[in-house]
Amino acid sequence: MAGEKQTLDGIEALLSWAAQIGISDSSSPNSSPSSSCLGHSLFISDFPDAGGRGLGAARELRRGEMVLRVPKAALFTTESVISDPEIASLMERHKHLSPIQRLIVCLLMEVNKGRSSKWYPYLSQLPRDYTTLSNFTVPEIKAFQVEDAIWAAEKAVEKTKSDWRGSLALLNELELKPQLLNFKSWLWASQTVSSRTLHVSWDEAGCLCPVGDLFNYDAPEEPVLLEHDEVGVASKSCSLNCSVDAVNASNERLTDGGYEESSSSYCFYARRRYKQGRQVLLSYGTYTNLELLEHYGFLLPENPNEKAFIKLEPDLYKITSYDIESLYIQPDGIPSFALLCALRLWSTPVSCRKNCMHLVLSGSQVSVQNELQVLNWLAKRCYETLQDLPTTIKVDKIVVNGIDALQRGKARIDFRDLGPALEEFKKFFEELNLKFENSESFVIDMMPIRIRKSLERWRLAVEWRLAYKSVLFKCFCYCKEQIDELSWS
Repeated sequence: MAGEKQTLDGIEALLSWAAQIGISDSSSPNSSPSSSCLGHSLFISDFPDAGGRGLGAARELRRGEMVLRVPKAALFTTESVISDPEIASLMERHKHLSPIQRLIVCLLMEVNKGRSSKWYPYLSQLPRDYTTLSNFTVPEIKAFQVEDAIWAAEKAVEKTKSDWRGSLALLNELELKPQLLNFKSWLWASQTVSSRTLHVSWDEAGCLCPVGDLFNYDAPEEPVLLEHDEVGVASKSCSLNCSVDAVNASNERLTDGGYEESSSSYCFYARRRYKQGRQVLLSYGTYTNLELLEHYGFLLPENPNEKAFIKLEPDLYKITSYDIESLYIQPDGIPSFALLCALRLWSTPVSCRKNCMHLVLSGSQVSVQNELQVLNWLAKRCYETLQDLPTTIKVDKIVVNGIDALQRGKARIDFRDLGPALEEFKKFFEELNLKFENSESFVIDMMPIRIRKSLERWRLAVEWRLAYKSVLFKCFCYCKEQIDELSWS
């Protein structure tokens, strides 16, 4: 209870501080001062099934309506932090550092000031840890099983370590507290920057946006034209006298957010209609689940932008003009347009490819025989990929359920419930120096925080590989269905 009260007090202090520096959820720039920056359009709440702490609609919101305005002076950027000429001079001597490294250093500098930092109410409410790929340990990375995901995680970890090593000289010159010089502090700061910065034109690293970074993520939607009754709202929010066509032309800008020179503020807009009490979401861009995990530390159960990649024949890459990133399987198991075209061309005899190119590029079948060859190859590759992975979809579901039981506070694991997933549990807990005894159950008393965090990351890895395998299985079934239809026609 004391912890909950402390959190609530911290949030109230954040919202009060934000109001003082001009952050407001009122579309009127001349709104009267308040003890909180929220209450007119938004409120902070917990959304356990949709990202945790986030922003909800304090009233009914219309699409295109401004819901939050954060003035430039409130944005945490390298420029806004480096006001001391001596520190600016130190930074200048380390030009080799990237803009992102410099922003991370600035964040650690402000943390070093403690309560004397003007950003303290904001910094004190930042997460204490993250579940981004850079935080994954070796056993947790192995749990992905899929080569591409393992490589992405290992690369993220090494990149973070490399950036830290490259910044150590500057950190030491700044005479920060010893605990802020270690990799653990750098990891926290770097992942704060990775997961919470927003784009601004004047700094490649972006900015940390107090209160604005509380919006949880929603995948981008297909562009939808504003209705006539929404045009007035959108026009008023943007201080524009626009026609329906003009507002719809700038629809993308109106339904998310960005820095606006006209008001010297970062402005956020409702991307759809929201009923009172519903969570208001923000699209950060188009990401696969692995990319979301790398930069933000979460997965979307239903991600329309998800892509499953399989190993293709080397000579296939040589004959297609499509980018490698476009050769994937969609979440519904259907191969992407580019992958299907590439496979059709690759399956066509070399001597016939030139004559068939127009059919391939239009998305048409070359012939029934060619289509059967493509579908059989794709089905076989999906099947072989699934067979080569250490666990099955069924086992992965058991692992996820077992982890969920532990996260819900069930400290006793019955071995009989784990079945074929038992070995993975044993190996994972042994890596954490928790030994399984020769009995029918495993008990964890007062599970330490480090184990709870490791369980969270392990679950994300298993959840990702389960989704990947499910897409491949759907593709296998899709190919078989298409083969049956073509064989009967």
